[in-house]
Amino acid sequence: MQVSDCTLVIMAKAVRAGAEKTRLAACLPAHAIAGLYRCLLEDTMALARSLDSVETAIMSPAADVEDLSRMAGDGMQVVAQNGDGLAAGLASVFEHFSTAGRQRIVAFNSDSPHLPSSVLRLAFDALGSCDLVVGPTHDGGYYLVGAKAAHPGLFAASAMGTASALKTLLARAHALGLSVRSIDEFYDIDLPADLTRLAEELQLAPECAPRTARWLAEWTRTTAQPQSNGLKL
Repeated sequence: MQVSDCTLVIMAKAVRAGAEKTRLAACLPAHAIAGLYRCLLEDTMALARSLDSVETAIMSPAADVEDLSRMAGDGMQVVAQNGDGLAAGLASVFEHFSTAGRQRIVAFNSDSPHLPSSVLRLAFDALGSCDLVVGPTHDGGYYLVGAKAAHPGLFAASAMGTASALKTLLARAHALGLSVRSIDEFYDIDLPADLTRLAEELQLAPECAPRTARWLAEWTRTTAQPQSNGLKL
């Protein structure tokens, strides 16, 4: 792969208590969710940087660009999306980077840093022979989507965060005449059950997301009754 051929774009928000991962409130207080999200995002950025011959960037709401730029540091561009919401953010990824001359673009969520890097490479490779690549999640969504160009109308705001998100994306891709390839199913961290699963996996392989693994271990250690918070580690 040529250096300029592949771009991995992380979909992210600034770390603010009460502003992200709100469905984890059943098992964690707002300040803890913010701390966890910071670790997930930092591990995701490290995963992105580990890929050879892949440019990396972050797409975020305009209000978050300054905070995320400080967090990302040098070498990772932070771009303000056009419009509000995840659908607008995803559309902005392909509008922005395809006009910048990038030929294979993958948008990746910020809460699956434990994904094997080989899966991200597979996504880029898949774009050599299809128009769209998707990484489905077990709950009917998707953790990544890749394309070689912008396709207006591909992303539906009404489906984001629902069990029909992937189904709606595939229906729209079909209507646009796009060839699609799906890669490995994975999971992101939306619900307490997802967090419990992640904690169990990182106990066995903390190197997959070391900052997140340390945070989870410390939270468990310092919380006198972790099960009362709904987080079973």
